[in-house]
Amino acid sequence: MTAMAARPPSASALVKEPTSLEDTGLDLPFLADLVLKAIYYNNAITAQRITETLCLPYFNVIDRALTMLKREELVEVSGSNGFGELGYQYSIAPKGLARVHEVMERSTYLGPAPVILEDYIAVVKAQAIGEVRVSPADIRAAMADLVLEETTMDIIGQAVNTGRSLFLFGHPGNGKTVMAEHIVPLLGGHIFVPHCIVVDGQIIKVLDFHNHTPVNPTGSNRLDWDRRWVRCERPAIIVGGELTLESLDLTYNPSNRYYEAPLQMKANSGLFLIDDFGRQQVHPRELLNRWIVPLEKRIDYLTLHTGKKIEVPFDQLIVFSTNLEPKDLVDEAFLRRIQNKVRIHNPSPEMFREIFRRQCREFGVAFDQEVLIYLLREYYIKPKR
Repeated sequence: MTAMAARPPSASALVKEPTSLEDTGLDLPFLADLVLKAIYYNNAITAQRITETLCLPYFNVIDRALTMLKREELVEVSGSNGFGELGYQYSIAPKGLARVHEVMERSTYLGPAPVILEDYIAVVKAQAIGEVRVSPADIRAAMADLVLEETTMDIIGQAVNTGRSLFLFGHPGNGKTVMAEHIVPLLGGHIFVPHCIVVDGQIIKVLDFHNHTPVNPTGSNRLDWDRRWVRCERPAIIVGGELTLESLDLTYNPSNRYYEAPLQMKANSGLFLIDDFGRQQVHPRELLNRWIVPLEKRIDYLTLHTGKKIEVPFDQLIVFSTNLEPKDLVDEAFLRRIQNKVRIHNPSPEMFREIFRRQCREFGVAFDQEVLIYLLREYYIKPKR
């Protein structure tokens, strides 16, 4: 009798609040440098404020960094603003000024402590888009305010259930973009996004409040997970003609000396829609060549300014939407890599009738069959749409 395979841990099980420095995955000197910057930027700061800034617990984590800094005479206790160790106020010691400038030459980043790359990969896998399952009833409920062909809804459901790519093509104005946007609620659930990650001492910011929507916990204000992670709705990142190859790699800020994650990394565990595909400044073949390996292997390769390449998960439902014919954009070899392709046809007269009926109801206008026939004849049949 074979043993039952162990169920992989959930994302929430992987982001429990650390109880020791070892749980954070960070080494002591790296954490001490963050604490040193927190003290320097604030002139005088309590241990409580340091824990709030770095989003890490005091006992057995922050206190160890402070002990190291005090032992090396880089910081000193300059007062107290409360009870116990958390109320101790810290200032930079004379020896610490030289050290903090060395630290800031490497990076000026100060904020929630990063999570290590290995932990980020594990959490993305635990909340993988491929784990989402929807039924035909779910699809029809999500698309209820649209008038679509049954086959179109079936292919969208297949794309969501496989977590793979989707190619929507057809004439302008047929609802491709709004259709893709309706996929987002189907993904459901919440995910954890780190404020930032660290690779070889380099900070990469991931959380982006423009693209990530935090979910406020109900009940107690105390979070029961690692505060370096933020619970968010699954992201839906939509880009159009402004997309460039440069925006698909790490963006290094030479002044602050840290990185901003690329769009596809921010879209992990969610949806990434490339709208008006083929209208970007970069040639579509170049854009798609950039994604051949990620689409197949579900792994992306990003480059640090040092030249080192790192592997990160490529786990989002990627949707290409275009008004152009696919054969005019890419070759057959690439199209085979896109598992789900659907041509959005012009609405049939019956679909037009249903759309017109719904719009009349929404605006409080009486439905008139003769008006509908006139509109179809003059603006649909005669222009040969």
